Amino acid sequence: MTDHPSVLYGNGRFYSAADPRATAMLVRDGKIAWLGQTGDAPAADQRVDLENALVTPAFVDAHVHATDTGLAFDGLDLSAVRSPGELLDRVAAFAATRPAGGVVHGHGWDESTWADQTPPTAAELENAAGGRRAYLSQASVHSALASTSLLGAAEGVAGYDASGWVREQAHHAVRAVALGSLTPEQRTAAQRTALTKAASMGIAAVHECAGPGTSSEEDLRSVLALSGQGLPLVYGYWGELGGAERARDLGAVGAAGDLYADGALGSRTASVRHAYHDGDHGVGEAFVTAEQAAEHLLQCMRVGVQGGFHAIGDAAIEAVLEGFAIAAKTVGVDEIRAAGHRVEHVELIDKPMIARMVEFDVTASVQPVFDALWGGTDRMYAQRLGVERALASNPIGAMHAVGVPLAFGSDSPVTALDPWAVVAAAAAPRNPVYRMTVRAAFAASTRGGWRAARVDGAGVLAPGAQATFAVWDTPGGVDGGLPALLADLDGVVPARPVCRRTVVSGETIFEA
Repeated sequence: MTDHPSVLYGNGRFYSAADPRATAMLVRDGKIAWLGQTGDAPAADQRVDLENALVTPAFVDAHVHATDTGLAFDGLDLSAVRSPGELLDRVAAFAATRPAGGVVHGHGWDESTWADQTPPTAAELENAAGGRRAYLSQASVHSALASTSLLGAAEGVAGYDASGWVREQAHHAVRAVALGSLTPEQRTAAQRTALTKAASMGIAAVHECAGPGTSSEEDLRSVLALSGQGLPLVYGYWGELGGAERARDLGAVGAAGDLYADGALGSRTASVRHAYHDGDHGVGEAFVTAEQAAEHLLQCMRVGVQGGFHAIGDAAIEAVLEGFAIAAKTVGVDEIRAAGHRVEHVELIDKPMIARMVEFDVTASVQPVFDALWGGTDRMYAQRLGVERALASNPIGAMHAVGVPLAFGSDSPVTALDPWAVVAAAAAPRNPVYRMTVRAAFAASTRGGWRAARVDGAGVLAPGAQATFAVWDTPGGVDGGLPALLADLDGVVPARPVCRRTVVSGETIFEA
């Protein structure tokens, strides 16, 4: 027997274009060596009886924040609170369990779901936290509530508000203090928690989106050091304008991800062409010009890393794509296309901009659950933008239909690490005009994520491919080779698949 014994996975069902009727798969040296019928299987050092479970390519989450995700799992989850008073009660109960000198980390409050949408003040938060510093990120993680003792870090910084609800640069300032309060051991523990959870959800790889204002160089190095250590693979992105060399030196695959061209719709800081619908909030914040975007892309190409941006509002997306056009005048369209650049979120994108995404072969790294949570006619996007613009947001199916490369993710902890929810949200969006098939959505959640990180030979079950897959119980049944996810004619939603095993290049990183 070798140090890496061959393993035969038999008596299962396999989602594989190479052999749709396969019931067994042989894994050797991290790759799929054979696929076929169990009765015809070659000899193997070990055998695993799948007991009729479904085997699919494992998921890739193309946009995560591991430290924040781990803190959310182990910390104060505020996603279910529905009033300012309830938020303060939750903070008080949680703070009582924390050391006196620590920082209370909380996440997920969403004032758009409250009848009274005025958050507590810094002083009220300070009192609830028992005098501790408190940092409570809003659901979008583009603004936060800071207690009085933490708020001073943002005084005089753009986005500061004496109420304690800070945005953009002021938010980055208090966030840096809050995350900086973690010891290296606490940070690594949070990251390990997040990656362990991802593995249990059938996720084999994540794209960690780091950068100034989001995390730190130390944070990125820490999570990259965990990559593949019995955990999902981690592909790092460093979101710093002009930071291509730094990204390369940090071990990131791109100076991209959360390189902010604008903010977020939830905090009314996404850069939009037309003013926000709910009050006098202007047109958001723009942080990158077309000329800056072009120079950044050219620098990335010189250094040999991917380039990209966070762009949510239509004005920000337009500026970024104009940057692609300017860069193309220098190096040519073919060189731009070959570089594998990406843009995160692209929520308010119209047909002319979609055409530019196709022209430059730009990957749209998107989060379909944003639409499930906030889209439609009566949720946060409608509050911020009005119903017409809300229904035009997140046209993921329209991008897919014309050939924009897609990679799906969660932006965890903004939305949960739940890849089947991502697939279902893309296949059944709030605006049915933008529907796509479950098969196409699954491809964007698997093979699309590998391609976005420029990894070849992954995301499929076929002889010669990497043996990276997940094993599922499917209590809701199977439809077209994949788990049934969508509601039937009576509105009944099938039970979601349950992950039994996750394997990365032949190594089991999760087993139920």
